[in-house]
Amino acid sequence: MHNLKLYVLALAAGLFMTAPAVAQDRPAWSFAIHGGAGVIERADLSPQQDAAYRASLARALEAGAEVLRNGGTALDAVQAAIQLMEDDPLFNAGRGAVFTAAGRNELDAAVMNGADLTAGAVAGLTTTRHPIAAARAVMEQSPHVMLIGEGADTFAASVGLEQVDPSFFFTERRWQGLESYLREHGLPIPARPAGAPAAPVGGLAAGDPGMPPLNERKFGTVGAVALDSAGHLAAGTSTGGMTGKRWGRVGDVPVLGAGTYASNRDGCAVSATGDGEYYIRASVARDICARIADGASGQVGAQAEVEDALSLGGYGGVIVMDAQGIPAFAMTTSGMYRGSIGPDAPLTVAIYSDEPRP
Repeated sequence: MHNLKLYVLALAAGLFMTAPAVAQDRPAWSFAIHGGAGVIERADLSPQQDAAYRASLARALEAGAEVLRNGGTALDAVQAAIQLMEDDPLFNAGRGAVFTAAGRNELDAAVMNGADLTAGAVAGLTTTRHPIAAARAVMEQSPHVMLIGEGADTFAASVGLEQVDPSFFFTERRWQGLESYLREHGLPIPARPAGAPAAPVGGLAAGDPGMPPLNERKFGTVGAVALDSAGHLAAGTSTGGMTGKRWGRVGDVPVLGAGTYASNRDGCAVSATGDGEYYIRASVARDICARIADGASGQVGAQAEVEDALSLGGYGGVIVMDAQGIPAFAMTTSGMYRGSIGPDAPLTVAIYSDEPRP
């Protein structure tokens, strides 16, 4: 009885309020992804293509959700979903990445652990099958934060990550997209990459659900944000960059604070997709977390920041996860491939900007 009286007095004084309130407010876990933002109109996607994108988003969401349901970490969930999208030719990441003006696939990725602010990033990979795995390896198995080019691939191989011939990343639709871009800009078309399949006779069927439209003009990137049952946040992003990029161009994805950021302290995880140069200049991901730390909701902070980048001239979108497991989606484009799932929230995907938020 004496102990019970002490407990009641302590409870009245507020000594036991903080921890239970956090536990009650936060769901067991929460997960969200994106597959790139841009000029994505209903008229541009056939019903088969629309369905194919939604099915791919659902598969990636379920992969991350399965990790979290089983008590896995936010980092593991992020990596699981992104690796699926890196292997999916519908998305501009990994296999299906766009080509540089020289006819190469150069891949960038980043991952960040909100628990301790550790992070890893890679840029210009050409032989590592899963750039997101390489970014995580940089974070966990090196003293560095970012590695680039041949050295990054060498490091990835040294820690046992799967290496592939560069032709593994080739897709015909992306190659045709490069040719169209180079003709439009009066630039020479490079030789077809070694190891690539022969060009199809008669071209590609416009409605092929396995092929994104040539004119989608999306800022192709894939990303994921997660809150796990331990209350930790994580974010990851992977991309093939811009069609026809030159001179070793690197966008916002591997730049921590621009395209990718996560912080338990701020209560925020962000993955962005947009005009990389502008998202770097606006430090989009970090600024969203700062807004949330100052009291803004994820949705308000995200929308304010993508509009700030737009004021500089950069279009795009972001996904955000807060410490309560509430996902947010904001964009200044006509579409963004996206979705979310949680223990009490059904798997939901969306493409166009006027669709209800997942």
